[in-house]
Amino acid sequence: MGYRRKQLAHFDRLLNDEKFFAEERTRLVCKPEEVWQKFFEANPWIFGYGLSYHFLSSLDDRKLEQIVKGHDLTGAGKRADALMKTRGLISSLCFVEIKRHDTPLLAAQHYRPDTWAPHSDLVAGVAQAQATVHGAIRKFDKLLPANKVGDPTGEVLFNVEPHSCLVVGNLSQFMTDRGINESKYRAFQTYRRNTWKPEILTFDELLERARFIVDHGENDATPS
Repeated sequence: MGYRRKQLAHFDRLLNDEKFFAEERTRLVCKPEEVWQKFFEANPWIFGYGLSYHFLSSLDDRKLEQIVKGHDLTGAGKRADALMKTRGLISSLCFVEIKRHDTPLLAAQHYRPDTWAPHSDLVAGVAQAQATVHGAIRKFDKLLPANKVGDPTGEVLFNVEPHSCLVVGNLSQFMTDRGINESKYRAFQTYRRNTWKPEILTFDELLERARFIVDHGENDATPS
């Protein structure tokens, strides 16, 4: 729990401290999206309970990021930023696309008074997630994972109508000095609630759900 609390603080600083984020990008020598990719690779637990309240985990002995082509997930093809699996008697795949926390969610100018269109970067992220899932569905309906030496793990992961999620932006974009811009928030909320696949989740929402995981775990560990 102590480690996870430190990682939550790191997550918070990446999200809310621009100078710290820039320092991390310089230290890691990578693009902005890759800063988040590396952080989530080190902390796959953050997605547990975090996406539609399914308990998710990474595939055994594999990085979150995978190239989706065939049953072995190798070779050229669509790249999934995070390929997860649900946990239960029957497991299925979940595809996650990770963008930037500062990606604009809405266009800079309103289309008409109180009418805001989704930003082109958000629309592109949705299209990318949909293309990745569609390509995977066309290639296979179940996955039989193998370990690093090629031995089957015994798992069967189904790819039937898989869940998908896009992590992008920050709800702070709708905050002003005098409160929430309700027309902008309403426009974003309406767009994502009418986007069935992928589910659109902002970085600040993912952070708060990660806090829930840690707080819930500490409460469970406290003797009554």
